[in-house]
Amino acid sequence: MEKHTSNLFQRRILKSCRYSLQGLRATFQGEEAFRVEVVLALFLVPLGLFLGETGVEKSLLAGSVFLVLIVEIINSAIESVVDRFGQEQHELAGRAKDQGSAAVLMALLLVVLVWGLIVF
Repeated sequence: MEKHTSNLFQRRILKSCRYSLQGLRATFQGEEAFRVEVVLALFLVPLGLFLGETGVEKSLLAGSVFLVLIVEIINSAIESVVDRFGQEQHELAGRAKDQGSAAVLMALLLVVLVWGLIVF
């Protein structure tokens, strides 16, 4: 019984990883802002790991950059769901998209704050 449960668990993890990779691919292919942020992350994360003096500093520098990517993916998901229900103008649809965009802005400001306080 234990081996059967382990196989089910492993298959579930593999499926979850596949779905996650599909989401990353879809976001990368469909969102120019995400592609730009990935390029910046490829530069900033290693730089943050180099510049941080303690584990906490390294975590904050790299983690704040990863947070931008996470929020951008969520923003893209919100936009996809809103667009799924039509392209016509609706106050709530516009508000949802604006709020997603505001979340990305806040994450970017967090990067500036963290990097400013630690590095500069």
